[in-house]
Amino acid sequence: MDPTMQAFLAAIIGALVGSAAVLAWAVSERQQHRLPPAEEPVVPPGVATVLSVLRSSAVVVDESDTVLKASAPAYSMGLVRGTSLTSEELADLVRQVRRDGQIRETELIIARTGAPSRNVTARVAPLGSRLVLVLVEDRTRERRVEAVRRDFVANVSHELKTPVGAIRLLSEAVADAAGDPEAVKRFSARMLVESERLGQLVQQILELSRLQGDDPLEAPQPVPVDEVIEVAVDTSAIDADAKQITVVTGGTTGLRVLGNAEQVTAAVSNLVANAVSYSDPDSTVLVSTKAEDGMVEISVVDQGIGIPSREIERIFERFYRVDPARHRSTGGTGLGLSIVKHVAATHGGEVRVWSVEGQGSTFTLTLPQAADRAEPHVSDPVNQEERP
Repeated sequence: MDPTMQAFLAAIIGALVGSAAVLAWAVSERQQHRLPPAEEPVVPPGVATVLSVLRSSAVVVDESDTVLKASAPAYSMGLVRGTSLTSEELADLVRQVRRDGQIRETELIIARTGAPSRNVTARVAPLGSRLVLVLVEDRTRERRVEAVRRDFVANVSHELKTPVGAIRLLSEAVADAAGDPEAVKRFSARMLVESERLGQLVQQILELSRLQGDDPLEAPQPVPVDEVIEVAVDTSAIDADAKQITVVTGGTTGLRVLGNAEQVTAAVSNLVANAVSYSDPDSTVLVSTKAEDGMVEISVVDQGIGIPSREIERIFERFYRVDPARHRSTGGTGLGLSIVKHVAATHGGEVRVWSVEGQGSTFTLTLPQAADRAEPHVSDPVNQEERP
């Protein structure tokens, strides 16, 4: 065979081999495209339905840490952003559960941008072979209540320890001074003061414990405001007399509020007592009343030391005092304004405060008005009885 023929046959064979290779590649590509794609994890229909109505925060995460489904509370709490968990600690817990299939539960603090952190309890469990379910309960309010309770117990213990310790020391001093009538008289008078302060503290703690729920009154009754103010002013008459403070009453008489007479009297008495305690000698305290839009406003105005603006938001906290150094001289327990706040809440009212440091304060207790039996009468404070 001559060289020309050999070259021609070789070219034909090469073309056939190339065509076969191209054909094999095309068939292979077509077969590969016909293969079903890798199966994506799908949330079971039953689980998706439950998540849509679940009130707690729930999240389903796949094997690549992608959030496939999340309940509305999970988004509002800030657990999920896009398709990812925002808490790295929670994501790490999910990975641990995926590795060994063991259910885990822990407490976390979820930090949120521009909002307070939340204390949560997270329970993570496997959901099938490839998915993980995360259930999160918000425990922020419970933890806050526990902290308040701990602070309350600690404060009560501290406040009770002071008069109890003083009474013990004074009793020892009385025993040592048995031969000195003047010393015995002086120590006994001091013991009486401390015992009265202890009794007042215990009584206010009991009152506050009854009011802490802020639940509405079950059977409110009409309460004459004039009688409440009369008792409140009379309760502080001795302290006012000692400081030469004049307590003046005025405003609209004949008003009645709907509530509990004992609680309303305790609230107004605390406001008047505070005004007397923190007013300078030879000053005036005004207690006035008026009715407006179905509510009765009882205002107590003093010419005392006033409240710094930075302290106003905290004065209704239990045991909080604007000037802790003065509480021994004023005899305050730090519970009076807390009682007023809770009384207002249980009666569907409110308490407001206006104050300027060094000029005095005005506390206004607003309570629902009861139906009046007679036409109210507006009186002039100047013509009212003054209690020196």
